Amino acid sequence: MTWEILWALILGFALSAMVQAVVRRETIVGLMGDDKPRTLAVAAGLGAASSSCSYAAVALARSLFRKGANFTAAMAFEISSTNLVVELGIILALLMGWQFTAAEFVGGPLMIIVLALLFRLFVRSRLIDAAREQADRGLAGSMEGHAAMDMSVGGEGSFWRRLSSGRAFTSVSHVFVMEWAAILRDLIIGLLIAGAIAAWVPETFWQQFFLTDHPVWSALWGPIVGPFVAIISFVCSIGNVPLAAVLWNGGISFGGVIAFIFADLLILPILNIYRKYYGTKMTLTLLGTFYVSMVVAGYFVELLFGAANLIPSQRSATVMHAGVSWNYTSWLNIVFLVIAAILVVRFVATGGIPMLRMMGGSPDSQSHQHDHSHQCH
Repeated sequence: MTWEILWALILGFALSAMVQAVVRRETIVGLMGDDKPRTLAVAAGLGAASSSCSYAAVALARSLFRKGANFTAAMAFEISSTNLVVELGIILALLMGWQFTAAEFVGGPLMIIVLALLFRLFVRSRLIDAAREQADRGLAGSMEGHAAMDMSVGGEGSFWRRLSSGRAFTSVSHVFVMEWAAILRDLIIGLLIAGAIAAWVPETFWQQFFLTDHPVWSALWGPIVGPFVAIISFVCSIGNVPLAAVLWNGGISFGGVIAFIFADLLILPILNIYRKYYGTKMTLTLLGTFYVSMVVAGYFVELLFGAANLIPSQRSATVMHAGVSWNYTSWLNIVFLVIAAILVVRFVATGGIPMLRMMGGSPDSQSHQHDHSHQCH
């Protein structure tokens, strides 16, 4: 599985790093001042171009909220920055099929819409104020230093002009390496768990658990139970895609897979971080509203893709092969490993190593602010 997705991960993180290299954090905050539909769409778009590490996304959402962003917009940013990123889409297509990528990018915006409606119905201003007061205390969660670093480049000119500069090359290398450092733990854990389950848990167990002998009940049960499996698996970000492949082969419904993948923002460690960030009441509110949004999104994609006859009939997600074969994947891995090596060399040569030590530091430490706008390397 690692060999199958390696080039896709490198490509996805490189593209994300390019965007982050030219988009300033101050610009993002200024575009997220309310919860109007257009604002939420912009927040989702900015999130999709940002981090794919769940911990960093959660920390960055709080940072934006503290700087003045609307809470709903910050949550839309958080959801899209883990579930609507290009690397997730590529890996889903590689391991499970393009239909899952399409469902992810259809269900993600729907989840944000449902969440915004639930917030308007149930989240009162006093709860938001209490959450902001708690957020302003600056309690550390995880990947705080990484979220606090703004590595974008300043200056005039078009996107491509800035991106082709030496400063941008340095910025891209720094974002690229630190995004890898941020997700590496979860990715390894996810691959190990997925491999272990695929090897040791018989598919008959999953077939019974997901009610595969009863198609209607299975479709209803999948989106309900999918997030619970994610919550107790402790795996977030890109790391839960290999496990999703195992669950799909085991019999979980199409909508259940999507709900499972969305639930990377509700795993137990992140729920504890929400408690530190926003207080217990807001944490319970986020748990309830996020869960309902995931279930609704799962049902929607199940109905939509089922009606369009787009749900794969074969459960043959790429989980295990006898060995690594010499094919196009091997060539792509070699090419992108060379690209990754070039970026790592640039990272090391431009003082990146000390930054790695600051990735988990205090969210309020100015030493974590890494500004490339006036650097020339």
